[in-house]
Amino acid sequence: MTSGLWELVLKGVWVTIQLLVLSALLATAVSFVVGIARTHRLWVVRFLAGFYTEVFRGTSALVMIFWVFFVLPPAFGWQLVPLWAGTLALGLTYGAYGSEIVRGALNAVDPAQKEGGIALSFTPWQRMKLILLPQAVPEMIPPFSNLLIELLKGTALVSVMGMGDLAFSGNLVRLALQESAEIYTYILLIYFVIAFLLTRIMRGLEKRLKAGVGKQPEKKVVVPEPVGGGVS
Repeated sequence: MTSGLWELVLKGVWVTIQLLVLSALLATAVSFVVGIARTHRLWVVRFLAGFYTEVFRGTSALVMIFWVFFVLPPAFGWQLVPLWAGTLALGLTYGAYGSEIVRGALNAVDPAQKEGGIALSFTPWQRMKLILLPQAVPEMIPPFSNLLIELLKGTALVSVMGMGDLAFSGNLVRLALQESAEIYTYILLIYFVIAFLLTRIMRGLEKRLKAGVGKQPEKKVVVPEPVGGGVS
């Protein structure tokens, strides 16, 4: 391939990484908000969170991209560029899947831990922050890693909006070369490398979090002052 075509592919890689990072941040925020809401003591909160999850899990990500890009902006008078439309559609969709991971991990924490927090008169937020989340988050990392890999694959769907992501750029290069085997092999390898790096980052994060949970706080030994100012 010529340098111009490689430049086009690299621009596609950059757009895909931007979309992946922004969508992952939004999906993570949605996952925690909705997942925690699904464990709330008020049934109304649990119902609304569950309704959101069912709606977005039951909707095609591709159709959601069309809806966010073509239906939502005219209805509210917005101007959405493809990057933000893709971020919104993918973040909300994959956040629904992530909320189930958060809910499952919170429910897996030993109930005695929660009861201990109640016995210590912790507020619900203190129990969540100090007891439940520190134990649940390390258990969320492996399924979240899979979710991010799926999100990476899902970024290819935004090419339907004409967004210059990796898949879209690869298709332009294929048309220029009139040959598909070479360019699609390169695109395949690039997606694999990004997914591999993502997996390694998440695995390192999992190890650090589990090491932090297993680490026992150092006990401070208090040496009593000798009576009478010491040995004379």
